[in-house]
Amino acid sequence: MEGPCLQERYAPHNACFGCGPANAKGLRIRSFVAGEEVVAHWTPEPHHQAFPGILNGGIVGTLLDCHSNWAAAWHLMTQAGAERPPCTVTAAYSVKLRAPTPTDQELTLRARVSESQADRAVIEASLEAGGVVTATCRGTFVAVQPGHPAYHRW
Repeated sequence: MEGPCLQERYAPHNACFGCGPANAKGLRIRSFVAGEEVVAHWTPEPHHQAFPGILNGGIVGTLLDCHSNWAAAWHLMTQAGAERPPCTVTAAYSVKLRAPTPTDQELTLRARVSESQADRAVIEASLEAGGVVTATCRGTFVAVQPGHPAYHRW
């Protein structure tokens, strides 16, 4: 996918391990709006393995969490007609590991809104390898208010 991703466009100084463009040692997820979905492509490296050839489950969770959070932020921004997304945080999320995720290929993350209110969105997401869904996630992501540590973090 070409051009700046959501993270680079709206949070270039964010140092989040999963999605922060400013974290040189992070995963640097790059999420793009694609119709009703937010999509990212990400390629594992050997140090992301749980064991040879298989992605660590914690990394799977981080990929789904951060990507879903950006889907929620984008949706809340669009829904409000705002110029910038609100700072959102994970209120709850659940990951189902459906199959081992290989580390020898590019992975695809997909996220879409299933429910929303003015300050929160429920996101359903998946992680795919070679067209096979290896993990799914359902989470609630909330726009934070002044006084919260994440307020204005991007």
